[in-house]
Amino acid sequence: MLRRPTALIADDEPLLREALTRQLAQAWPELDVIAQARNGREAIKLFDERRPDICFLDVQMPGLSGVDAANHIGRRAHLVFVTAHDHYAVQAFAQGALDYLLKPVEQKRLAETVARLEERLQAARPAVNTEVLLEQLTAQLAQMQSAVPPPLRWLRAQTGQTLRLIPVDDIDYLRSDAKYTLVAWRDEAGRPGEAVVRTALKDLLAQLDPGQFAQVHRSIVVNLRAISHVRRHDNETAEIHLKGHKEVLPVSRSYLHLFRQM
Repeated sequence: MLRRPTALIADDEPLLREALTRQLAQAWPELDVIAQARNGREAIKLFDERRPDICFLDVQMPGLSGVDAANHIGRRAHLVFVTAHDHYAVQAFAQGALDYLLKPVEQKRLAETVARLEERLQAARPAVNTEVLLEQLTAQLAQMQSAVPPPLRWLRAQTGQTLRLIPVDDIDYLRSDAKYTLVAWRDEAGRPGEAVVRTALKDLLAQLDPGQFAQVHRSIVVNLRAISHVRRHDNETAEIHLKGHKEVLPVSRSYLHLFRQM
């Protein structure tokens, strides 16, 4: 009886680890996910203990990164990097020496990765994670971490046990609520929805594209593309009317200059 292939998943988001585990169970029922790690240090420890055939590593994790873990693992396992940023897909990936998945992971893309991994395992090919290619990725990761990060593309919002990945372009506005932030968004059919994230509004604003999102009140950030029109008042304030929304957002005096050209 052939031995079932084994895998380790490393991601600092527990719900994303669980989601990838479920997706792998569907795409590759014969695969056993024998370990899950919360960071690079834990991934190294679990790899040394369990020696899985394949490692799915989130590129950016607190402490030791997925790249740090990959450098430790070397050729002893087939590596798949999981990342929210496609700029980590360096030439090494195109050469087929390493593979990568973009978050949120699409089932079709995962199936392609699984097919490549199955072929390598069936042919008993050794892992081809060369030191040179890992050095390229290490250098790129260091460069990106020292540079200004790209604008946020997805927002992770949790409701109970459900993790929702909201495209930033679908957000209409964000409103501060004590320690949390309310996110108003709409799905592909245009239906409005709301979710709460634990990140403070000011921290989210720093990650958003300033050409698309603007703070209009100390507790409100709005997607400029979602604005239908702005109505000014005599008391040096204004109100924002959104496309397809009945709710009206206030504009405080401090931010009225954004709409001086009305």
